[in-house]
Amino acid sequence: MTVSVEPTSVEPKQGKPAEALRPHAEEAFADELAALAVQDDRPRPARWKLSPWAVATYLLGGVLPDGTVITPKYVGPRRLVEVAVTTLATDRALLLLGVPGTAKTWVSEHLAAAVSGDSTLLVQGTAGTPEEAIRYGWNYAQLLANGPSRDALVPSPVMRAMAEGMTARVEELTRIPADVQDSLITILSEKTLPIPELGQEVQAVRGFNLIATANDRDRGVNDLSSALRRRFNTVVLPLPESVEAEVDIVSRRVEQIGRSLDLPAAPDGIAEIRRVVTVFRELRDGVTSDGRTKLKSPSGTLSTAEAISVVTNGLALAAHFGDGVLRAGDVAAGILGAVVRDPAADRVIWQEYLEAVVRERDGWKDFYRACREVSA
Repeated sequence: MTVSVEPTSVEPKQGKPAEALRPHAEEAFADELAALAVQDDRPRPARWKLSPWAVATYLLGGVLPDGTVITPKYVGPRRLVEVAVTTLATDRALLLLGVPGTAKTWVSEHLAAAVSGDSTLLVQGTAGTPEEAIRYGWNYAQLLANGPSRDALVPSPVMRAMAEGMTARVEELTRIPADVQDSLITILSEKTLPIPELGQEVQAVRGFNLIATANDRDRGVNDLSSALRRRFNTVVLPLPESVEAEVDIVSRRVEQIGRSLDLPAAPDGIAEIRRVVTVFRELRDGVTSDGRTKLKSPSGTLSTAEAISVVTNGLALAAHFGDGVLRAGDVAAGILGAVVRDPAADRVIWQEYLEAVVRERDGWKDFYRACREVSA
């Protein structure tokens, strides 16, 4: 049942507007988007806020002619970003595919923010996502009182994007039931959304497109039909290629999150970030970084996103219960929680890794002791 609810404004007692814990991309990076728009003299597709070149620059970072620094939002192959942006400038939808933690949602949000100036036209896919979330629903009070009408219709984010020439987002597409997924076929192929109850249709205006994300680990849950998959150009987002690249990603995101939480910058925190990333990569790859020792991989994904979470939590521990310096003891418990998802099998894998690798590694004695303490 879909019910239309008027938005309400919640303000703190002091009467000042509440500060969002996590602003949308178009709000958090409004200055960068504005600077790009001013200096962007390249052709822009219909209803795009920026040219494809400027959208790619916004995601990958760079320095504008006036000296404005655009911070990287995604660290990865430039060509993948260029292909993704170019896809949105065509009549093909974009599917971002990858294992958990490869920044699919992050890239999707920033693409929509740069292209349309609005990343909020979002459908969150779950096993219970109904067809109304993609097509439209009804305000049943008005429907019962006056019958089917445009006033009683509640548009979905996708319908709104079609009508306004904007970018819609569908997260975790393969978690949505197959019959609901297929409601996208007509939208993506005919660029039309029929409303048979009213004998009408909504035709997409120029500028409309759709970005979907899907998880590699969800294959076999609700696989896309061949008819739907043909409507997408697929871009596979890989895990970071090197330790240095992953350390850079984790450092940037932890710094951004730390600022939003008013956490102090951790001096010399890069050493612990490198250790967290090294542990995750070795267990994820099933081999030590020097290639000499084979390892068993735990059941979890140990993604870059989880490394960011572990370091952010460690930074909070150091700030609130330590001396502000990020140390091994601040990240040890977070690593244990990320690695040991299956209490039986994963704990054995973790103990073997501690004794065979961490214990023998030069300069890691403090890390070994901290991990042993929380693992006891």
